[in-house]
Amino acid sequence: MINKLMGKISDMKAPVVVGLDPKLGFVPDFIKQASFDKYGETLKGASEAIWQFNKGIIDEIKDVVPAVKPQVAMYEQFGLPGMEAYQRTVDYCHENGLIVIGDVKRGDIGSTSEAYAVGHLGKVQIGSSSVSAFNEDFATVNPYLGTDGIKPFVDVCKAEKKGIFILVKTSNPSSGEFQDRLIDGKPLYEHVADKVNEWGADAMGDNYSYVGAVVGATYPEMGAQLRKLMPKALILVPGYGAQGGTADDLAGFFNSDGLGAIVNSSRGIIAAYKKEEYAAKFSEKDYAKASYQAAVDMVEDIRRVL
Repeated sequence: MINKLMGKISDMKAPVVVGLDPKLGFVPDFIKQASFDKYGETLKGASEAIWQFNKGIIDEIKDVVPAVKPQVAMYEQFGLPGMEAYQRTVDYCHENGLIVIGDVKRGDIGSTSEAYAVGHLGKVQIGSSSVSAFNEDFATVNPYLGTDGIKPFVDVCKAEKKGIFILVKTSNPSSGEFQDRLIDGKPLYEHVADKVNEWGADAMGDNYSYVGAVVGATYPEMGAQLRKLMPKALILVPGYGAQGGTADDLAGFFNSDGLGAIVNSSRGIIAAYKKEEYAAKFSEKDYAKASYQAAVDMVEDIRRVL
């Protein structure tokens, strides 16, 4: 799957992933009203609205970007109906040729970590059958529990030819409370980067490992340093746009050939119709067309610095 993702990035010249992180506040009123008329102001009604919202965006962006990244918490808050909307979103993205990065940030030990890995990336054994559950192509993973939490994911990735992105240096303001702490003379995030190299060494695609890293666009100097420390890891870069990261911050996350990173934008694209620069051209009814234009603009912005 890492080879497929890198191929799509190269062919489309678009190192961009769209975060499908819907909030009800992002969903246009006409979609919500239709869902509430059918299912009431219930978990099912909210989940149906989110699914219809996602579907419209996917239809527009599928030929512009290679991948999407649904954040599972935005669906879990609506219970079982929300998780059904998550699954429908993953399946529909696959039907439309998009690679899916499940932003699930799982991490535990032993059989628990194995169950997370199987549920999101592998196949669960049911009698004589092996069945995929959520079936994302990649998943985000928290490394705080060390190798015990990561190895089950790597094992599943090797078996299924899928991938993970390990949290190394996250984009949020308080990330430094732990991640920047000095241990043996270097920050914790560099120690995690060393482990990313170790965990990914025997799980290689053609040029990049199945084991990638998450490094926030809001820390460009650290990103440039981590790019050098993890030469075989694809870097997933959150924090562009709404969190303050700009295209000019991103060059150091990439290798000299313009590859090596994929940049995420969530609300900047899926809620573009609410932004001043798009609201004048696109009505609520045209929310998905605004998302398309925002995705095109982001791709062009990043190409500019590469």
